[in-house]
Amino acid sequence: MRIVDLSAPIDAGQPEADQISHTILSPAEGARHMSEQVRARLGLRLDPADLPDGEFLSLDTLTLTTHTGTHVDAPAHYGSTASYGVPETIDQLPLDWFYRPAVVLDISKAEGHIASADHLRDELDRVGYTPRPLDIVLLYTGAQEWAGTERYFTDFIGLDGAGVHLLLDLGVRVIGTDAFSLDAPFGDIIERYTASREPAVLWPAHVIGRDRKYCQIERLTNLDSLPPYGFRLACFPVKITGAGAGWARAVALLEES
Repeated sequence: MRIVDLSAPIDAGQPEADQISHTILSPAEGARHMSEQVRARLGLRLDPADLPDGEFLSLDTLTLTTHTGTHVDAPAHYGSTASYGVPETIDQLPLDWFYRPAVVLDISKAEGHIASADHLRDELDRVGYTPRPLDIVLLYTGAQEWAGTERYFTDFIGLDGAGVHLLLDLGVRVIGTDAFSLDAPFGDIIERYTASREPAVLWPAHVIGRDRKYCQIERLTNLDSLPPYGFRLACFPVKITGAGAGWARAVALLEES
C-alpha cells in the first residue's frame, strides 16, 4: 500500500489569515522547568544537572485557530442552528465519514473564482465515476501552487451553491478542497454582493450546511498526485470538545498494483 500525504503543515513561519504563535521549550529548558515544578509541587530539590545530559523533555505551545492548516469543518461551524436539528461539533461526528473511497475532480480550469454544478458534472463524466453515498469528493483547484504566500488566501476557486447541492444529492457528506475555502475568496464574494445585493452569493457552500448536514476539508495538498479514483481517504479530525472544526492529518491510501 502506498500512502500519500495530503496535509498542509502548520507553520508559524508562513503567512496565515490568523497568525500562529509557536513557542518551543527546549530539552535543556525542560530540565529547568521540571526542577522548578518539583520544588513548587513536592517541596523537593532536583538539580537539572542530575538529569541525563542535563535535559528533560521539549514542549511546544501553540496559539492558533482550528482552521489553520488542513482541517475539517463541522456542521456547528456553519451556524448555531440548523433546519435538521442541532448541528454537531467536531467531536460528535461519525468517524466512518472520514475513512472512505474518494474521487478527485479537477476544477482548476473554471473561469473566475467559482466552479458550478455544470463543472462538476463535466468532470464526473470525464473521469467516468459517480460518487456513491458517503464517498468523499476532493476538488483540485491548483491553489496549492500559492501555499506559503498571501495569494493563497485571495486567489482560488470555490463552489457555488448548486455545485454543493449536486454532491450532497449523491449522498456525499464530506467535500474537500486544496483551497483556503470551499467558497470563493472573500473579496470576490463581497464584490458580487455589492453589485447584486443578492444574499445567495454570501458564502453559499458554508450556509448550505445550515440545512444539509455535511463537512468540508479545507487546505489539502498534493491532490494532483492522485488518480481520479480507486483509493481511500483517511482524514480523522482531532477530537476537540465543542469545536466547530478540528485539524486533520489527511492521507490517501492506494493499493500497489
